[in-house]
Amino acid sequence: MLDDTLLDDPSRLADADTGGWLRAAARAGAQVRSTAEAAAEAGVERIFSERPRAVVLITRPGHSVAVAGVVMALLGPGCSVPVVVADEVPPWVGALDVVLAHTEDSGDRVLAESIDRAVRRGARTLLTAPDSGPIAAAAAGRAVLLPPRIDVPPGFSFHRALGAWLVVLNSLGLLKVDVELVADELDREAERDHPMHESFVNPAKSLALRVADRTPLLWGLDEVATSIGVHGAGVLGAFAGVASDVAGYPQALTRTVLHRRAVQGTSGADLFADPDDEVAGGLVRVLLLAVRQGPVADAVRHAAEDALPGADVLEPAVEVAGGDAVSAALLALRFELAALYLGLAAGALGGNPY
Repeated sequence: MLDDTLLDDPSRLADADTGGWLRAAARAGAQVRSTAEAAAEAGVERIFSERPRAVVLITRPGHSVAVAGVVMALLGPGCSVPVVVADEVPPWVGALDVVLAHTEDSGDRVLAESIDRAVRRGARTLLTAPDSGPIAAAAAGRAVLLPPRIDVPPGFSFHRALGAWLVVLNSLGLLKVDVELVADELDREAERDHPMHESFVNPAKSLALRVADRTPLLWGLDEVATSIGVHGAGVLGAFAGVASDVAGYPQALTRTVLHRRAVQGTSGADLFADPDDEVAGGLVRVLLLAVRQGPVADAVRHAAEDALPGADVLEPAVEVAGGDAVSAALLALRFELAALYLGLAAGALGGNPY
């Protein structure tokens, strides 16, 4: 059972947070900043100065799947070079290509073999991973290895990986992102979501309460937002044990029964419905996620809001400036902290919160 009173009791929150998870998530800005510094020291700008034939994003279990989705969405269909997402380095990779990978598992032998294959074939390779184990051995002296400089528990590396990949894509001329601004805005978001701030002024706590005892429908109004929804679903599952539905809104429209239930739940039509019927049907909470701005995004948003007038809209661009990458990173952190608050209040993390 959710104990929502815990969220506004900093001392009880601190007692429940036995793993230091809230502090770990709040260090997202520091992770981005330290990773950018490590990349500069490693000569990333020089090594990755020439535009490649292709960019290969290697996804292994963990955050790299969501990070790859965010990067692909930020690059968009107009990217001047092919971008490939794969579980392993493809057989065609060669000296004209760039390979990016991330893991928290230093013993991932499949990734170690991929890194070895990439560097043997001359591909410029960057890896964010621990500096020990088979993966580090495969990268040693042949790839740019950026180990973590900020000590956080497993499960909190999303922003470190995102920061590293953004630095490389900046150097390649494929993106133009102010990585320092990303770090600064993450610091500000962590401050807004600080445990000392009460729920009604704390965006992460408010989000946690909104999805409590509901099935979150994380429906993106653009591709970047949908990719952040994948991360949101991941952390809600990992930290709070909550199952979510993720889709772009046009795809959500094809889920006929679920969309109809969402419409009923946001229209107020079921305000006086039998609670037993609600439980049987499953309570849902629609979260419309928006990152990109512009006519196309506005049109999708208006259509979604017309159909779902009571849906929550999470649109970081109305809170911060700096572009899509900043908004995406901020929304990802808010989901992480909301999931942690929800997990702590429900006793899913840290044992008994009382």
